[in-house]
Amino acid sequence: MTERFDCHHCEESLFGKKYILREDSPYCVACFESLYASTCEECGKPIGCDCKDLSYKDRHWHEACFQCFRCKSSLVDKPFAAKEDQLLCTDCYSHEYSSKCQECKKTIMPGTRKMEYKDSSWHETCFVCRRCQQPIGTKSFIPKDNQNFCVPCYEKQYALQCVQCQKPITTGGVTYREQPWHRECFVCTACKKPLSGQRFTSREEFPYCLSCFCDLYAKKCAGCTHPISGLGGTKYISFEERQWHNDCFNCKKCSLSLVGRGFLTERDDILCPDCGKDI
Repeated sequence: MTERFDCHHCEESLFGKKYILREDSPYCVACFESLYASTCEECGKPIGCDCKDLSYKDRHWHEACFQCFRCKSSLVDKPFAAKEDQLLCTDCYSHEYSSKCQECKKTIMPGTRKMEYKDSSWHETCFVCRRCQQPIGTKSFIPKDNQNFCVPCYEKQYALQCVQCQKPITTGGVTYREQPWHRECFVCTACKKPLSGQRFTSREEFPYCLSCFCDLYAKKCAGCTHPISGLGGTKYISFEERQWHNDCFNCKKCSLSLVGRGFLTERDDILCPDCGKDI
């Protein structure tokens, strides 16, 4: 007796009929298509067993339905791009969405390497130094007046020269007495610490940090012996070639502040009238 060979779903005999195996189980064509056939994204109809099923990112099309959303040309065996779930041939995608080269104004085709900087794009071969016309590629460059320059050409044509080291200043820099300096070259004449962003002063046109200037040139307080910088509005008292910080100008005996008051002197000491009445 012959063993039965039936559709796994409808149990109709498959002898003499076309069938499809799925996970080792046979199905008649009708059952297989109703249960497992993909639905075409374009026409909405099932993609039958006798049709080629073209898929892209879990979406399916009949071969005849796999076409450009804009111009309806077939995309079978052709390059294409996707935008917002729409498939486009490269011509339509380029016309609609591709960047235009800043230099030659032509479309930068999908798949073509492009260079980008501040919302502008170039073909790789169009992204060149304005001065030497050599491709910049991934090398450093400097933009100026909507043009791009490789670093050596920019330095030759535009960069200021640091008055200290005589080398080009390509970024940032400091201006002192109308002359350009690298930030790292603008240092205290005495201790060589950087002065950029710090308070400083000068003597005979040489810059000094406040600490060095006070140590080297400021007068010393007769009271505490610390320098009196006189910078930033610092107040001090001067009497007979001696100087005091305001806070240090006090009576030697009772420590009363003598700022704005009468006082007496006894050798190097200053005294209030009460403490000095007996001298």
